[in-house]
Amino acid sequence: MSESVFPQLEALLPHVQKPIQYVGGELNSTVKPWESCDVRWALMYPDAYEVGLPNQGVMILYEVLNEREGVLAERTYSVWPDLEALMREHQVPQFTVDSHRPVSAFDVFGLSFSTELGYTNMLTALDLAGIPLEAKNRTVDHPIVLAGGHAAFNPEPIAEFIDAAIIGDGEQAVLDMTEIIRTWKAEGRPGGREEVLLRLAKTGSVYIPGFYDVEYLEDGRIGRVVPNRSGVPWRVSKHTVMDLDEWPYPKQPLVPLAETVHERMSVEIFRGCTRGCRFCQAGMITRPVRERSITGIGEMVEKGLKATGFEEVGLLSLSSADHTEIADIAKGLADRYSDDKVGLSLPSTRVDAFNVDLANELTRNGRRSGLTFAPEGGSERMRKVINKMVSEEDLIRTVATAYGNGWRQVKLYFMCGLPTETDEDVLQIGDMAVNVIAKGREVSGQNDIRCTVSIGGFVPKPHTPFQWAPQLSAEETDARLGKLRDKIRGDKKYGRSIGFRYHDGKPGIVEGLLSRGDRRVGDVIRAVYEDGGRFDGWREHFSYDRWMQAAEKTLPAYGVDVAWYTTRERTYEEVLPWDHLDSGLDKDWLWEDWQDALDETEVEDCRWTPCFDCGVCPQMDTHIQIGPTGKKLLPLSVVGGASPKA
Repeated sequence: MSESVFPQLEALLPHVQKPIQYVGGELNSTVKPWESCDVRWALMYPDAYEVGLPNQGVMILYEVLNEREGVLAERTYSVWPDLEALMREHQVPQFTVDSHRPVSAFDVFGLSFSTELGYTNMLTALDLAGIPLEAKNRTVDHPIVLAGGHAAFNPEPIAEFIDAAIIGDGEQAVLDMTEIIRTWKAEGRPGGREEVLLRLAKTGSVYIPGFYDVEYLEDGRIGRVVPNRSGVPWRVSKHTVMDLDEWPYPKQPLVPLAETVHERMSVEIFRGCTRGCRFCQAGMITRPVRERSITGIGEMVEKGLKATGFEEVGLLSLSSADHTEIADIAKGLADRYSDDKVGLSLPSTRVDAFNVDLANELTRNGRRSGLTFAPEGGSERMRKVINKMVSEEDLIRTVATAYGNGWRQVKLYFMCGLPTETDEDVLQIGDMAVNVIAKGREVSGQNDIRCTVSIGGFVPKPHTPFQWAPQLSAEETDARLGKLRDKIRGDKKYGRSIGFRYHDGKPGIVEGLLSRGDRRVGDVIRAVYEDGGRFDGWREHFSYDRWMQAAEKTLPAYGVDVAWYTTRERTYEEVLPWDHLDSGLDKDWLWEDWQDALDETEVEDCRWTPCFDCGVCPQMDTHIQIGPTGKKLLPLSVVGGASPKA
């Protein structure tokens, strides 16, 4: 049954908050005729519409799939608890916003996880859709439940709930998967669900958790992970898209109906990062660096602005100022759109890659808001441990330039609980903030200088050098941040000019449990969901006590506890839950980098130096792709209403 459920849904909408987020029909959304397609995808970002709609990953896959003949993709998001209760009462299933069809009617239900805190929302959606929570209970008529996104690099905690996972870039991967499903369906679905999953597994690039058994040692550690079917690979590899210019998506970005977290059009200017920050999973798992060309970026911006009418363009990447042609890109775009007052933003800027010329180009057509930098570690020693090669002199010099050129606010991001960190390392964050304000007052001659310090708790992640590191307990994190808060507040001269924002240590412990967990953690996730856990990434919905109670109820049966997954240090010999998933990074190289961290040894960026043998390029048959192309971004000349052919 694939009829629209909108008639039933419409009657419920007057009774919920923000009903607009459930109606669909956004500018550039696509609704294809159901009958004319033989493979149908429901794509979900497991969070509220306002967070999910701007997500680039889902938007790109939505377009890539819908461009294909005979394939359709529709979107679904997490419904708020008010609508969830009404849907259960009136038996309205989880639906897509594009044509309001039940999610259970699709061939694939694909979820993109950028954080592990979306797992309970996935279970809510499965249950509302009428899809059995456990993969082993699904029949040939249920969708294939597929996980992707950064959290899918360790999908083990959700292994019993998903049928498959794709690690790495999704563009080509979803098309390959579509063809396998299409062929299987055309043949009359031989061998049922098992057969199509086996065909996917045999490609070596789709992970099917049900085809692997995990054996445990008596002390709770993993003994080994072994395939339980013939023809299933021992290790599953990540996908890497080369030549981003061949994938200029999204071409028609979605324009939300309701307010969302980002009101701008975004263009990914490069993928991957080799700065080698040891805490950064995104940088490690997306190697190598692949730059989009300046002309490719220009075309995407032009088409995207025409398609959306947005007045701001975000130039996205893990460290946008590192693009080899960033100065020409910023100047070229500012020149091109100077009459249209289109603003540019770089969501992530490194202190050492920033200069005031770049900042001035970025704010030429838009407003001059604050500048954001992420030194991450409070002391020079800490920054060596995490390989964030930014000195305090660099920071002060950069900030002095900004304040001297009319900026009034700077935001600094740090982490608390990093490996080997002491109270003293964290207290130095306060010293840095004071030095920033003092310098700002000195160069600007003004007293209205502000510096906001924002601190998050460090969570060790899979496929990084810190995957072996112990996590700081919530109590120790809170105590350390309390000392820093008292120090800043007690400063009579500068304290009032320093804003201080921090998360307590509790969400980090739950995230740590989920990010380095194995299949046994699935019981915890399920218990939290059954106890009403939803929207764990939202402070007002998150309950630490609920997670701890669920863990105390389920984990003792396995002889492990939350501390075993979070605050325990791992050894080199231990089999990690994700070792059979190949991110391309050599485990020995990661271990050596972990030892370098403990020795406070810094490592250069391999974009500009000889290779450090991390393993990605030879293993994945990839290479670093960077400019410069030597081309400039020329203003568009329009003659008689039609653009001349380039």
